[in-house]
Amino acid sequence: MNGAKVMGSDFDFDATLNEYIRMLERRVKELEAERAELRRELRRYKMELDKLLSPPLIEAIVLSVLPDGRVVVKSSTGPNLVVRVMSDVDVSKLLPGAHVAINQRGSAIVEVLPEHEDPFVRAMEVVERPKISFEDIGGLKQQKQELYESVILPLVEPELFRELGVEPPKGVLLYGPPGCGKTLLAKAVAGMSKATFIRVVGSEFVQKYVGEGARIVREVFRLAKKKAPSIVFIDEIDAIAAKRLDIGTSGEREVQRTLMQLLAILDGFDSLENVRVIAATNRIDILDPAILRPGRFDRLLYVPPPNHRARIEIFAIHTKKMKLSKDVDLEYLASITEGATGADIKAIAMEAGYSALRRRAKEVSMNDFLYAVEKVMKKRKRPYIEPTDVSQEELDYKESSPRETSVMHI
Repeated sequence: MNGAKVMGSDFDFDATLNEYIRMLERRVKELEAERAELRRELRRYKMELDKLLSPPLIEAIVLSVLPDGRVVVKSSTGPNLVVRVMSDVDVSKLLPGAHVAINQRGSAIVEVLPEHEDPFVRAMEVVERPKISFEDIGGLKQQKQELYESVILPLVEPELFRELGVEPPKGVLLYGPPGCGKTLLAKAVAGMSKATFIRVVGSEFVQKYVGEGARIVREVFRLAKKKAPSIVFIDEIDAIAAKRLDIGTSGEREVQRTLMQLLAILDGFDSLENVRVIAATNRIDILDPAILRPGRFDRLLYVPPPNHRARIEIFAIHTKKMKLSKDVDLEYLASITEGATGADIKAIAMEAGYSALRRRAKEVSMNDFLYAVEKVMKKRKRPYIEPTDVSQEELDYKESSPRETSVMHI
């Protein structure tokens, strides 16, 4: 019996020992897995530390490849450098104009960078198109037709021009007094066309460093060609296209260099292909003659102040969402606003709405419009247009009751 007890206790001891050994084996595997994970994490932190400690690379542009394998590059820091190429760099990609990365000492090309667009230029592309068409512009019938024929039609139906053997205009220059709808016409073209629309203000081409303005001009038209068919709209072009002078400051000479780059692109060696250019200015008298000749801007469209019929249309456009009383006569309002621009008429409609708002009225009355006409046309300074006299007899129309001028309570 004692022997049986001994045998049983030995069996229990062996079972416990085996279980303990299996537990130790599992623990060893867990520790090995944990050690492997810690090693991976250590390598990752070492790599991140190496990234933090490694010197930054310098961007450069390839100018030429020499027969001995060295490369001439223009460094972003300024000077041209003759550098060697690391063995792991694909030499076939080292073409003139390619962007590369060179090490801090500028002694070797370590990487060929992918092609990229200047973010400053990329932001000029209009992504959300304006919800506006020619129908939202009063008057200017001839200007709208010529703008459609010059810019939109060649991009929409190019086969018509090919069949006739007619070359469409390269560019259209809109000029006229401020507030007459030049920029509005360009916005309508952007809203109506399906082509890429790039808008830029002339002053954006004026940069601090020598050559930067010309580079931006090249980048803008490179983007336009890449996304063709496209339309480039240059607003306030007189900022860079003023007449060139023999004597000037270094800043003026840089603006002239930018202008010469623009002239070369508009009618230079390389064709603009499916790129159309629209420009706008209210100072055509100061523009350089070279930019006004055919071949650069083939059509010069004068955008005049609206005539009587156009003023009626503009009043109708700006009041179509307003609640008007039955006594409002848009034709009479157009007759007493001779010389008003489209911007003036928009201001008149806004002032009439505020006048009704002060009275807590449910509708905008004729008296509100007459008050607005007097305020905008007579009391407001309008140096951008010739002065127009609006007689008091014309303003005393239909109603002669005293107006309420109390301040609106907020």
